[in-house]
Amino acid sequence: MNNHLPPAIFLMGPTASGKTGIAVELAQRLPVELVSVDSALVYRNMDIGTAKPDAATLARAPHHLIDIIEPTEAYSAAAFRHDALRLMHDITQRGRIPLLVGGTMLYFKALREGLSDLPQADPEVRATLDAEIAQHGIQHLHQQLALVDAETAARLKPTDTQRIQRAMEIFRLTGQPMSVLIAQQEITKLPYRILSIALIPSDRTQLHARIATRFKAMLELGLVDELRALRKKYLLHPNLPSMRCVGYRQAWQCMEGEINEAQLLETGIAATRQLAKRQLTWLRSMPENIELDCLAPGLTQTVFDALTGSI
Repeated sequence: MNNHLPPAIFLMGPTASGKTGIAVELAQRLPVELVSVDSALVYRNMDIGTAKPDAATLARAPHHLIDIIEPTEAYSAAAFRHDALRLMHDITQRGRIPLLVGGTMLYFKALREGLSDLPQADPEVRATLDAEIAQHGIQHLHQQLALVDAETAARLKPTDTQRIQRAMEIFRLTGQPMSVLIAQQEITKLPYRILSIALIPSDRTQLHARIATRFKAMLELGLVDELRALRKKYLLHPNLPSMRCVGYRQAWQCMEGEINEAQLLETGIAATRQLAKRQLTWLRSMPENIELDCLAPGLTQTVFDALTGSI
């Protein structure tokens, strides 16, 4: 039914599932251009903790939407959707196929389904909320949110400052709970024939071993030194979206003396495992995916075979 639409490939998976390596190999064999779907890779100068592809890899297979903003800036799902749609159109016009690769599942969802029409951030309301948080704490604001939007409050951790603040901001701007506005969202179909590949580990313990090995390597490569250099170059604070990225949050705590180096390793691995768990939960909820074992030998060829019959 959708055969008349141009193809687009979604290559998704949890952290450490090998997405980037496969995408780079596919770029040598298929007429694709790579678009990064990663909320951490957008930041310039954040290379080690984001496992950003190195210069040689990017020269071999350029990625769109890497290194596009400073660590002091914010990037949203709405901004991603706008940028990705523009890039997908341009890639298709060049007679090539967009291959979107990454693990930020909210971005994939926003791209596939569209976004609810939520109001833009309001500096005055945001400043008022900042003052309330400073005076009473974020858990107090979470309690206030529960009174006006119980559904949203129930799914947010009482310590999730960014999302609690945003939900309260929306309520104060519109007089409606964010959950109601999201429920009213109209799903917007993408004008593409989507081929979704989900890399799912057959053995979660093996994925955990990969995660541990990779985080240890990040520390050996100088993650803490990278953060130290970032803090010298930019005016950063721990509540910035960039500094809440897994790895950087824990490195910040270590630099502040809140945890020691051994705890940095332990908490960094644990946080990365939790991230992978959330990513897998998202992927399991997407029935349209072609699921492939990210631990299986010959995975690139398996992905290639799954795609070549459909594009």
